[in-house]
Amino acid sequence: MNFGVNMETIECIAGAVIGIIVLVMIVNLLTLPFQLLFKLIINAIFGAVMLYFINWTGIIAIKITLIHSLIAGIFGIPGVIGLIIYTYVLK
Repeated sequence: MNFGVNMETIECIAGAVIGIIVLVMIVNLLTLPFQLLFKLIINAIFGAVMLYFINWTGIIAIKITLIHSLIAGIFGIPGVIGLIIYTYVLK
């Protein structure tokens, strides 16, 4: 029983499957930078919020800039402590 499947049909199906796999890989590679950018933006927002609350207490005043927000957002509390040390000790 051949079921009407010949070599051309198998090659066509294999080509379509390989094409879909390549297309999915290309889309994943193109969306990766946007995912990283989105994560950096979210971290910067959280860092700015942390710095705002630190400034709100009135004990310590740190400028809220993009770089300071990224440092605080990516590194968290150790990043904020590092910014405090940088602002008041090293500067």
